[in-house]
Amino acid sequence: MKTTTTPFPETTALVDIKAAQAALWKRYRRPEPDNSVENELIQQYLPLVKTVVGRLAMTLPPHVDIEDLFSAGMVGLLNAVRHFDPKLGTVFEGYARLRIRGAVLDELRRMDWVPRSVHVKAREVEGVMRGLEQQKGRLPTDEEMAKAMNVSVSDYQQTLEDIRPATFVSLDAAAHQDVDDGTGQNETIADPRQEEPGEDVSRRELARLISQRLNTLPDMQRKVLALYYFEDLRLREIAEVFGLTESRICQIHAKAILAIRSSINRLDQRKLESMAA
Repeated sequence: MKTTTTPFPETTALVDIKAAQAALWKRYRRPEPDNSVENELIQQYLPLVKTVVGRLAMTLPPHVDIEDLFSAGMVGLLNAVRHFDPKLGTVFEGYARLRIRGAVLDELRRMDWVPRSVHVKAREVEGVMRGLEQQKGRLPTDEEMAKAMNVSVSDYQQTLEDIRPATFVSLDAAAHQDVDDGTGQNETIADPRQEEPGEDVSRRELARLISQRLNTLPDMQRKVLALYYFEDLRLREIAEVFGLTESRICQIHAKAILAIRSSINRLDQRKLESMAA
C-alpha cells in the first residue's frame, strides 16, 4: 500500500512565505516598479526589524526610547530593500540585518546613550590590550590584562561587564576613539542625507580589515560573534549552547569587539603617522 506524507504546517507556511517574497522581488525589479510593491516588501521583512531591535534593547538602559530605535530600524530596512543587489550572491535577510543594525546603532550614537565614563574606561582597556598584543604578538589573557591594569582577574572581568554597552557600538565608529577632546560622538556623525564619495570604499576596506581580524581571534570569540551577529542568537541562548553563564559570554563578546576595534585603531594610527612622515 502506497503511503503519502503530509508536510508539516510550519514547513508549508514557510514555503508559501518564500514564494510570496520571490514574487514580490520579481515585480520590484521591473523597470518601473510602483511604491505599493516596495511597501509590500517592507511588510514581508518587518519581523527582521523587530528581531534586531528586540535583541539590542536587552542591552540598553530603560531611558532609551525603543520606538525611536524601531523607526531607525525601519529606515535601515528601507535602504536595504532599495540597495540590495542579488547579483552579489548574498541572501537578503543577512544583508538587511546588517543595514538595520547599522541604522539602529547610528541612532544610538546620535543619542549618545552610553555614559562618558564607560567610553573612557573602554578606551583604557583597549589601550592596555593593544599594548600587550604588540609586545606578545597575540591577544593577552585575562590574567595578563589584570596584571597590566594592577587589578585582580575578577575585577578585570567586572570591568568588561561594566564597559559592555560601549562594545555594542557599531565598529565603523572605531576610528579616533583614543582622542579625548571632549567632543561627543553625536557631534561627529555625518549628516546621513549627504552623499559621501568615499563611503563605499571605506566600508569595503573596513569590512576587509574586520574579516582579517576575525581570523586571528581565539576560536571561542569567533563562535560567539558568529552566533550573535549572524545567527541572531541572544547572549542568553549562546550561553546555553556553550554551558556558560550569560555574564561570561558578555565578557567574551566584549573582549572580541575590543580586540577588533584596537586593531582598526592601530592601523589608523599607522596611516596617520605615514601621512605625517
